[in-house]
Amino acid sequence: MGLPQRQPLLGLLFLLVVLSWLQPSLSLELIPYTPQITAWDLEGKVTATTFTLEQPRCVLDGHAGTKDTIWLVVAHSNASRGFQNPQTFAEIPAFPQLLTDGYYMTLPLSLDQLPCEDPVGSSRDTPVLRVGNDHGCHQQLYCNAPLSSPGPYRVKFLLMDDRGSPKAQTRWSDHITLHQGKDPGSIDTWPGRRSGSMIVITSILSSLASLLLLAFLAASTVHFSSLWWPEEAPEQLRIGSFMGKRYMTHHIPPSEAATLPVGCEPGLDTLPTLSP
Repeated sequence: MGLPQRQPLLGLLFLLVVLSWLQPSLSLELIPYTPQITAWDLEGKVTATTFTLEQPRCVLDGHAGTKDTIWLVVAHSNASRGFQNPQTFAEIPAFPQLLTDGYYMTLPLSLDQLPCEDPVGSSRDTPVLRVGNDHGCHQQLYCNAPLSSPGPYRVKFLLMDDRGSPKAQTRWSDHITLHQGKDPGSIDTWPGRRSGSMIVITSILSSLASLLLLAFLAASTVHFSSLWWPEEAPEQLRIGSFMGKRYMTHHIPPSEAATLPVGCEPGLDTLPTLSP
C-alpha cells in the first residue's frame, strides 16, 4: 500500500534533480546570433584542417564587461547536444578533449578585440576568426590546433565572467564540413573514362608534336650534311683524279708519236750511231 504513495515522491525528487542540473543552462542568457563562415571573398575559407568564421562584432556589446572573456566552443555535430557549459576556468575543455569528448574551447577574446568599427585598410584587418590555424600550439592549454577530421562541426560563442562563470551564449552554428583530400589510388586514369573532346584534343596535340619533331630532324639533317659534305666541285677540279685538258706531246701529233721507233720517243736523247 505504501508503494503508490512513494512513486509521486520519487518522481518529484527526480524532477528537482533534473531542474538543478539544467538550471545553469536555463538561466543563461541566449544571444540571438548564429556563428557562420565569413562572407568575405577570401581564399581557403574552408580547408582540410581549418575554417574561417566572421567575428561577432557588435554582438556582445550589451552583454560583456571589460573583464569578461568571449570563448569559442567547437564541437562535433553529434556531440554539441551533450556539451555542458563549464562553471569555472578549471572545467574549460582543452583541445585534446575533442578526440575523447567531441568538443573543446579556444580563442579567448576580450570585448576590446571585437570593435564595432568596420575594418579599413589591408587584408590583415579582415574581421575573421580562423579555427585550427595555429600549427605550433599543441602543448598549450587552450590550443587552436589544426582539426584532424573533416567533421562536421558546430560552434557557438560563450561569454564568461572573470570568475569563470558563464553569462551568455549564442546559438549553435550550422554544420561545417571540412574539405577532404582524395586518395591517389581512387583516381581513375583509364582513357576510356575520358570524354570524346579530351581524346580528340590529345590526339591533335600528339600529331602536331610529331610533325614538329620530324621537321626539326629534317632541318638538322640538311644543316649538318652541308657541314660534313660540301657542295660538289666542278668535274675538272675533283680531288683524286686529273681531269685536265688533253695533253699534247710537244709538237708531235699523236699519230706520229705512236709510229716512232724505240729510243726515239720525244724528249729523249737519240742513241749515238757508229759510222765507218
